[in-house]
Amino acid sequence: MVEEHEYPIPPLVRALGWTSLGLGVAQLAAPGAISRLAGVDDSPKAFGAVALVGVRELFHAATLLGSRDPVPWVWARVAGDALDLTLLGRAIADRTGWRRGRVAAVAAAAAVVTAADLCAAIRASRHRPEERSARWMNLHAAVTINRPREDVYRYWRDFENLPSFMTHLESVRTIGDGRSHWKAKGPVKKAIEWEAVIVEDRSGEVITWRSTGKATVDNSGSVRFTDAPGGRGTEVRVNLRYAPPGGKVGAAFARLLGEHPEQQVRDDLRRFKQVMEIGEVVRSEGSPEGTRALRQARQRPAQPVMSGSTS
Repeated sequence: MVEEHEYPIPPLVRALGWTSLGLGVAQLAAPGAISRLAGVDDSPKAFGAVALVGVRELFHAATLLGSRDPVPWVWARVAGDALDLTLLGRAIADRTGWRRGRVAAVAAAAAVVTAADLCAAIRASRHRPEERSARWMNLHAAVTINRPREDVYRYWRDFENLPSFMTHLESVRTIGDGRSHWKAKGPVKKAIEWEAVIVEDRSGEVITWRSTGKATVDNSGSVRFTDAPGGRGTEVRVNLRYAPPGGKVGAAFARLLGEHPEQQVRDDLRRFKQVMEIGEVVRSEGSPEGTRALRQARQRPAQPVMSGSTS
């Protein structure tokens, strides 16, 4: 599940949106008058071109004023400005007298608008809140473990135990005051490190955390422990919220490499169940690398484990 976060439209971007609206309405309502005023010409072809530019301006108005994230559309407007300046430059070269003067004046005004658009695009991009522009993702996973709730909570709460069943984790080091340092394997074997702080900790019930500082992957979440129905042990529910590097594209790339966090957490919970119930992670002889997607090609039909030759 992907969530896109809104943020207030910068005043300059909003002003450009209203400017586009006014220009678009004028160019569609009176293309002939606009064409003659600009000193272009009186041909139907020129009127049609002015009307098309009007449609483009209305599109810019809609995207700048109505988009959750207007930054890409401001840059699209800059690209449209560049096209307009190119066409006006050609028109100046083809005209003489008063028409040339009018086209030159329109080109100068277009250059001022282009500068404003470029300034708005740069400022909006620089001040675009990183947290809100990121493609935050959420995942949920659960498992039932046939062990008492306090035992399951206690093992998980000792974070240094986590690498024993979380294969993507290289280490977890407790710092103190509810803080810990985490080091994990990322896509393409790139190391990912971050520090986390416990936000809520109720013995046998819930552990809630969030990353702090400049984490490679911003994340937060919770692990809840409840009694399973029918006295079947403990239900463990993991809720994780994170911003993958590269946003949605980065998440898709990671999924292709078998490193997607949702897949990781589900596999981790299955291994956690094995650790708590039988004391170790069981791997099939035919799949020694586990369930990571990229390594499935190494699988082979499982064979009986040979205990040694007999005489």
